[in-house]
Amino acid sequence: MLGLLGFYDELDKHPGQPNGSIHDAVRPVGEPDETDLVAYLDAGHVLLDVMEGGCDIITGNPHRHGLGCSSPVTDGTWLWRLDTPHYLETHHVLLPEAFLEHVRGLNYRMPALVTEQFAPRYNATMPLIGWASAVPWQSTEAVREPEPRVVTSKAEFDAAVLAQARNRPHGHWSKPRKPRRR
Repeated sequence: MLGLLGFYDELDKHPGQPNGSIHDAVRPVGEPDETDLVAYLDAGHVLLDVMEGGCDIITGNPHRHGLGCSSPVTDGTWLWRLDTPHYLETHHVLLPEAFLEHVRGLNYRMPALVTEQFAPRYNATMPLIGWASAVPWQSTEAVREPEPRVVTSKAEFDAAVLAQARNRPHGHWSKPRKPRRR
């Protein structure tokens, strides 16, 4: 089975998610290597693209991982949601020590997925997070190398949101309508 990260009660309609409440995981400061951990999570293999949008469950604000936020992502040993890096860099959520050791042992480099090793773990794990329809793992590749993805940084996203707010004129967006004649 795959280890699970970021599957919190507040991010799903059904309570009792594997990682409990996100409020119990929030910390005032993160790991010293948090930037490297975020980059590692951002580089993961996206398994399924979910067409949805979401906001930060704690603040209600939009964030850089809002589109497809519940898409499952993996490194072949661990499975997480696409928005897990957001919660790590913004709220410094607690990560399992085994995950931290795993990533540090890989020197923050995303490994390739070896289908023969990954498929049984994937098939055992996906039903636990409500994705039974995604089983069994199907791949024509024996080894799936990590593909570089363009990921907007938090600073770039925040700057774009601020610029958009500045460029929006104040006042009414439409003229009042004239009453209809009968």
